[in-house]
Amino acid sequence: MQEISGRKPSTKLGARLMYGMAEFSGGGAFVIINTFFTVFMTKALGMPAALAAFIPLIGHVWDAITDPIMGNIVDRSKSRFGPKRFYILVGGLLTSMAFVLLWLTIPTDSVAVQFVFYVLMYVLFSTAFTIIMVPYNGLLPDMIDDYAMRSRFSNVRMLWSTFGSMVSGLVPSLMIKDNTDASSYLRVALLFAVLYGITSVGTFAGTWEKQKEPVKTSMSESFAQAASVFRSRSFRIFVGIYLTGQCGMDFVSGMAVYYVDDVLNGYANNYLVYLMAIILVAQLIGMLIFGPVMARTSKRTTILIGAPIRIVAMLGLLFFSYEGADIVPVLILTFFVGLGNAATLTSIFAIMADMADVDELVTSVRRPGTVSGMATFARKISSGLSAACIGWLIAAVGYDSGAAAQGLRQAAFTQRGIALIYIFVPVILVAGLFALGLRFPIQRREFEVIQKDIARRKGEDTSEVTEEEKKICERVTGIAYEKLWNTGNMKFGKG
Repeated sequence: MQEISGRKPSTKLGARLMYGMAEFSGGGAFVIINTFFTVFMTKALGMPAALAAFIPLIGHVWDAITDPIMGNIVDRSKSRFGPKRFYILVGGLLTSMAFVLLWLTIPTDSVAVQFVFYVLMYVLFSTAFTIIMVPYNGLLPDMIDDYAMRSRFSNVRMLWSTFGSMVSGLVPSLMIKDNTDASSYLRVALLFAVLYGITSVGTFAGTWEKQKEPVKTSMSESFAQAASVFRSRSFRIFVGIYLTGQCGMDFVSGMAVYYVDDVLNGYANNYLVYLMAIILVAQLIGMLIFGPVMARTSKRTTILIGAPIRIVAMLGLLFFSYEGADIVPVLILTFFVGLGNAATLTSIFAIMADMADVDELVTSVRRPGTVSGMATFARKISSGLSAACIGWLIAAVGYDSGAAAQGLRQAAFTQRGIALIYIFVPVILVAGLFALGLRFPIQRREFEVIQKDIARRKGEDTSEVTEEEKKICERVTGIAYEKLWNTGNMKFGKG
């Protein structure tokens, strides 16, 4: 019998709730960063928007180094707590501390010194976030084998993500009364550092992990190992789904302050609080609706339902994006944006748990850390690219950081440009999400065939493979059946 670390395995609601707790920071931290970090740079510190855009981009270029390495470290590690659970505990505490440092202000008038300082702080936070999220994203495959039960665990994780997003979106909106006051951002950071630390400890305490022999690969192989994950056709499509789905929502949260303040001119009227509340409540309701739908149908189905809802709702905002517009239709449309996002987000994290099984069929090696490392990298790249593009795009439409720091209105051309960015960039990204969802090859039947073929190759299933099963394995992996279960596939581009 396989050795288990942590609490006794359970599929009850309490176990699912404890598993999902760490997603409070996973879903929440980047809501605060995406919504307020560029605003903090431009409105509170007066940094030019185009320059501020480079900070998250540099941080996520750094992720291209740390995420593959962390994935390899997780797969190579052994701990009596379970290696993934151990790193979740350490990474959660480090993330809390690094989050506070991200919002410190330093006594300098030099933009160059500010830029270097915040690049370093962003890199520090991003590294700490890697330490918790890479093992966390790889934990579920080593807890649960059943396709439907993984969906239930993932759905509770997404409920925690939505709750984290709600609290992380609403509380800062209430605390930051003046978005040019730098000290208010730090007060927010201190509060959430405590909450993020508590929830990560909760997941460590409430989960378990099947112990396995560490993967015998050297640290120098980290990047080749990480790249080899892309041999799987399913993983390539999944990364596209992850990037388009998350970037589309990151743009909404990242542009929300600019949209409310510079387009609707409603920041002082608490429009941002209303908007964040509506979108996050909609996401919570959507999780409750679409979680059972996904469990009864497939993880692809809710993407194909949610993406069109998001597109139609965003396009509807075209008619109400101007100063003095009635806030009620804006909030109604925003509700449907959140509802559609819940449908797509529910699928994305449920699909992630299945990618380790596909990779095992391809390589014959169980390496969820490496797979989750690349998935985590994709998530952070989406956040970094979104933040960078927001800075560049608002600069391109003439955004004046100096005027913003003085509380002045932007030019009419800039206001209209911000509205178009807020609407059309997410629409384009979610259209890509829908197209990729149509191509995603795994539903319940395909997943069962993959698991059965893995068991067959391990000698745990004595049945003969059928031609239909071979074709399913080839369609899911994108590799000829006779070339599967081959350690040579761990070298990208070979085998």
